[in-house]
Amino acid sequence: MAKDKLRVLLVSPEVVPFAKTGGLADVAGALSKVLSRMGCEVKTILPKYRMVDEKKFNLEKIDRPLPEITIGEKEVKFKIRKCYLSDSDTEYLFLENKEYFDRDELYADKKTGQDYEDNDERFILFGRGVLETMKALNWKPDLIHCNDWQSALVPAYLKTILEEEPFYKNIATLLTIHNIAYQGNFPKTTFDKLGVKKELFYPLSPFEYWGGVNFLKIGISYADLINTVSERYAQEIQSGPEFGYGMEGILKDRARDIYGVLNGADYEEWSPEKDKLIPYNYGEGNLQVKSKNKEFLLRQAVLGADGNNPLIGMISRLADQKGFDLLYEIADKLLSLKVKLIILGTGEQKYHIFLSELEKKYPGKVKIYLKYDNKLAHLIEAGADIFLMPSRYEPCGLNQMYSLKYGTVPVVRETGGLADTIQDYDPQTQKGTGFLFQDYKGEELFSAIERAIQLFKNRTAWKNLMLQGMEKDFSWEASAKKYIQLYGKAVAKKRL
Repeated sequence: MAKDKLRVLLVSPEVVPFAKTGGLADVAGALSKVLSRMGCEVKTILPKYRMVDEKKFNLEKIDRPLPEITIGEKEVKFKIRKCYLSDSDTEYLFLENKEYFDRDELYADKKTGQDYEDNDERFILFGRGVLETMKALNWKPDLIHCNDWQSALVPAYLKTILEEEPFYKNIATLLTIHNIAYQGNFPKTTFDKLGVKKELFYPLSPFEYWGGVNFLKIGISYADLINTVSERYAQEIQSGPEFGYGMEGILKDRARDIYGVLNGADYEEWSPEKDKLIPYNYGEGNLQVKSKNKEFLLRQAVLGADGNNPLIGMISRLADQKGFDLLYEIADKLLSLKVKLIILGTGEQKYHIFLSELEKKYPGKVKIYLKYDNKLAHLIEAGADIFLMPSRYEPCGLNQMYSLKYGTVPVVRETGGLADTIQDYDPQTQKGTGFLFQDYKGEELFSAIERAIQLFKNRTAWKNLMLQGMEKDFSWEASAKKYIQLYGKAVAKKRL
């Protein structure tokens, strides 16, 4: 007999508001809530990291017997805690093991900046523990939605060591790839820790990757369906090594099972009309109030109040992928123009040095914040005129969507989710939502910024461009409907 509700277990290594390093946490947090609102029965599970605040979220212990997980020669115990949030019916579960998860950071050692050496064991425990938890709770999902390499072992375990167990029969899996550059690569010795049959490791098998083990490859091989976080990126990662990072061959083999579902924007948090973190709220009806946020931001950054010239904002991980090598090429040329620049983010040391020197070289024109600051991120979205995202590749991107809603015109490279969400401005028709450039070159980026600066001088045309962006709707509801359709396809495929 069919159940009334589709049962979904969302497995993610990070989830807002509990633990976050990047956009994956935002996606997992928002999608969990929307799926519940749309009638699914949802449980979301993540590791119980140190940064998960037990008191704030009132975490309860679940008193059920849980088996020990064998990881190589080790027998590892774990516990499960749970909580609910006031604005959602989703049940949040936390897999607790102090040895593996009670650390300062999620994936990397704070002192060295290097990945934890036992990340393979940590996420073997997570993958096995997730499945054992479902059995202990006697809650069988129709579908398990896995996210990135840290949960990619789940589909493999269902089709190998748990294949004959009745409880796990007919559970479908979807693997979402948020950024294919992060894959979970480990040496051959990791295979012996997985607990699967030795004969599954041979050249070109799902468990073998250049003599070692690649968790993402394993997930791609075994998941019933796979998706990426924009339609364009789903095609790009199959096109060759530039975007596929070595996975393009196996992805092509599974081309029929790969889909693109654009991430949504959480307008409960990112909307200038109700944003609690900005000094002046505004919307399409009182757009002039946006300039007050610009003035506030400029004063806070000690750049002097200057409403007549464009303020360019960036909020980003400081990495080659995000286009900072292009910014390095054009920085002096750009700052010879009548513009001001504010950048917020952390990342590669070479860009920390470059941006710090840039700020010293152009006092009164450049302000660099080398940190993570959510409140400041909201203020930059509200206060900047132009938002820069010149990414080499971008699976989806969220800031360009936020920028549209805040009337902050995006200048982006035509790639991945940026290409799927931003329409290049056409001066003839005056239609568009931002400025795009194609070739990954400094002069192309500079040309796109110049086009934006030129239009900024025409206040009527600029206001129309802002409004066209603000009217766009990238809310999670549309994306969640597509996910529910994918869940249905995966379940049907599994039960054939």
